[in-house]
Amino acid sequence: MSESLKLVVDVKATLGEGPCWDAAAQVFYWVDIEQMKLHIHDPKEQSNRFIQFTQRVGAAVPRASGGFILAMENGFYSLDLETEMVTAIVDPEEGITWNRFNDGKCDAAGRFWAGTMSTNGQLEQGALYCLDTDLSCRKVLENVSISNGIAWSPDNQIMYFIDSTTYEVVAFDFVLAEGTISNKRVVVRIPDGGGLPDGMTSDAEGMLWVAQWDGWQVSKWNPHTGELLEIVRVPVAKTSSCSFGGEALDTLYITTASVDIGPEGDPTQPLAGSVFAIKTNVTGAPTYSFAG
Repeated sequence: MSESLKLVVDVKATLGEGPCWDAAAQVFYWVDIEQMKLHIHDPKEQSNRFIQFTQRVGAAVPRASGGFILAMENGFYSLDLETEMVTAIVDPEEGITWNRFNDGKCDAAGRFWAGTMSTNGQLEQGALYCLDTDLSCRKVLENVSISNGIAWSPDNQIMYFIDSTTYEVVAFDFVLAEGTISNKRVVVRIPDGGGLPDGMTSDAEGMLWVAQWDGWQVSKWNPHTGELLEIVRVPVAKTSSCSFGGEALDTLYITTASVDIGPEGDPTQPLAGSVFAIKTNVTGAPTYSFAG
């Protein structure tokens, strides 16, 4: 790394997640799942605002036609940024009251991939879904415990996915034109003591950057060899996700959480819940917008 880690926003998020960079607006977005907020940070203006919801929001992606698409506690929704009005699209798990959506991301064709998890600690209650550009929704994977990070190879021929409780990153052959996956295999295993793999992004060289929940770090991996290449130390135990942004797309933004830290705080991690950033020597994968 050419620079040290910097504090971007000290917001004391309960569960910061879902970072994404809007290249057109040069604005950074992320969610606080438990506080039910979408945060908006303009690094040039050094301004911050948030939109408050009435249910937990696991992921938010820009929409090419304007606004956002949200993966929320009760399904997929659209968001008008000006009016802050939220409109339901589809709930693929209607009636499953113990699940909520967690992480999600759009592929290069503009489909929104997002998965669910149990809120009561039960394993294999969730699934991974794909919201297609015609607003239809299909289940892609089932028996998922904590659906988390998603990333793609630079040539869009491989999709990577994290079910956190497995301590693994898996790869699938990916057909961009069809939005299909096949041939599941393990490419990265988080070693004992490293916490759980959480959010993830990829760079232009095809390497994976994985946030490690209870691991105090983001780690960089070669998915072709399984080799650990680099570690970015973070002053927060629950490092939750990461995404590339900035004008040159070479700044790694990192979200964190303050879950399980009481109101008196934790002197060992006073910045828990904050957003950090570090300039890297690579270009990251862009944030794709929802095309529907």
